[in-house]
Amino acid sequence: MRFTPAGIAGVFVIEPEPISDDRGFFARTFCTREFASHDLETQFVQHSLSYNRASGTLRGMHFQREPHGEVKVVTCRKGAIHDVLLDLRADSPTRGRWQAFDLTADNRRSLYVPKGVAHGFQTLEADTEVFYLISAFHEPQVSAGVRHDDPAFGIVWPRPVSVISEKDRAWPAFSA
Repeated sequence: MRFTPAGIAGVFVIEPEPISDDRGFFARTFCTREFASHDLETQFVQHSLSYNRASGTLRGMHFQREPHGEVKVVTCRKGAIHDVLLDLRADSPTRGRWQAFDLTADNRRSLYVPKGVAHGFQTLEADTEVFYLISAFHEPQVSAGVRHDDPAFGIVWPRPVSVISEKDRAWPAFSA
């Protein structure tokens, strides 16, 4: 696997390194030893799947507050997404910065999302599936988010939003 640091502190783009032959290929998508060698989380207590019917569906921007902060490894297994990360960590040199990545079933990339970084995505194709490794159990009382269109951040989405939950639409404006 290749681990490429992104523009937000602690975020990595993870790419498999396929070994090919006449049958196709084989590639690791997770290895405790390789994650640990990059000082990344290696314990993931939940594995989750998000299915999205329509292109333009927006989910996010989500995170869990401490003491239940969570690391996520996000991979698009079917279809394509425009994935956005937003650094909300008070002590981070990249606080307030967002960065976008296109994750597709074809490019097989994953994103390592550290604690305190909000995550959201917009589907670029119908019938898109997103797979998550999550380091902490879901705790509804500390589940949080910021608006996908909060002017404090100026996140640019590639398409008009076709579907969004009421909860995601109703996140309050960000306050530091």
